[in-house]
Amino acid sequence: MKKGYWILAMLFIALVACKQEKEYYVFSTFREPATDGLFLAYSEDGYHWNDLGGPYLAPEVGTQKVMRDPSIVQGPDGTFHFVWTSSWRGDYGIGYASSKDLINWSEQEHILLMDHDTSTVNVWAPELFYDDEKEEYIIVWASTVPYKFEKGIEDERNNHRQYYVTTKDFKTFSETKLFLDPGFSAIDATIVKRATNDYVLVFKDNTRPMRNIKVAFADSPIGPFHDISGPFTKFKTEGPTVAKVGDQYLIYFDSYGDYEYGAVSTTDFETFKNISDQVSLPEGHKHGTIFKVEQQIIDQLLANQPNLKKE
Repeated sequence: MKKGYWILAMLFIALVACKQEKEYYVFSTFREPATDGLFLAYSEDGYHWNDLGGPYLAPEVGTQKVMRDPSIVQGPDGTFHFVWTSSWRGDYGIGYASSKDLINWSEQEHILLMDHDTSTVNVWAPELFYDDEKEEYIIVWASTVPYKFEKGIEDERNNHRQYYVTTKDFKTFSETKLFLDPGFSAIDATIVKRATNDYVLVFKDNTRPMRNIKVAFADSPIGPFHDISGPFTKFKTEGPTVAKVGDQYLIYFDSYGDYEYGAVSTTDFETFKNISDQVSLPEGHKHGTIFKVEQQIIDQLLANQPNLKKE
C-alpha cells in the first residue's frame, strides 16, 4: 500500500512539474495613436492570439510621451525588461521599465542613447536581445543623423541607420556604436539566434520605393551582417518579430499599407511561405515583440486584464 501511495505521489509531482514547465507565447503591442501604453496578447500555438487587454503601463517619459514599438525580453533572473519608442522626433532616448510579472512595473526611465550628437533627429524602434554567451543585453535602434551617411534616395532627415549599446544592468551602458549600415535607410531590426556563431537579422528597408522586410546574416549578434536578402514581404510592411514554433520560424509583421497583420514561415531564412491566412490577432494589434513565459505568468495576466473588451 505504501508503495502505491509513493507512486501516486511521484506521478502527482511529475504532473505538477509538467504544468509549471508549460510555456506560452506573449506578444507585446500598442494601439494607435500610441498614447495609451502597453497592450499584450498570448498564444498557445504561436499562430492564434488572445487579447490580454491593456494598457498595462502608460507612457510617462519622452518628448511626446508615446509608447510605440514595445520590445520585452525576460532575463535569466526572471525579470522582464521593456524598452519602447518614447517620441517621434526631438528625443535622444527611449523609455525603459522592468517587471517580474508584466503587471506591476518599475518607475519609468528615459535612457539617453544619442545625446552625444545633438543633430540626431529621432530614436526609433528599440529592440532588446539577450546575449546568453556574453550574459548581456543588446539594445538596437534606428536614428537619423543628417549628412552622416550617403544620402541616396532618402531625405537627410529620414536617412536611418541602426545603432546599438550593450548593458548588463540597465544602469550603465556601453558607448553607442553603429550596428548596421546597409547603404540605405533601415529601421525595425530584430536579432534571431539559430546557434552559436549563427545569427539572423530581420529588418525593414525604409527607403520610399521599398518599405518592406529583408534579412541578413552574421556570426555575432552585433554583426557585421552580410548577404542581405531581397524583400519577402510586400510594399509598406514593418515591425518584424520572430517566434520559433517547432522547426518553423514565424516572422510576424505589420502590413500597415493594408491595415492588417501578416506573417510568413521559414526554416532557413532563404525561402518564405505566406501564412497570413493561418494566423489571427486581436483587433487593433500593432507591432511589438514575441517572447515566451511560463504558465503562472499567463494565469496572473488572465486574472488582471485591464479594460479587456468582452465578447
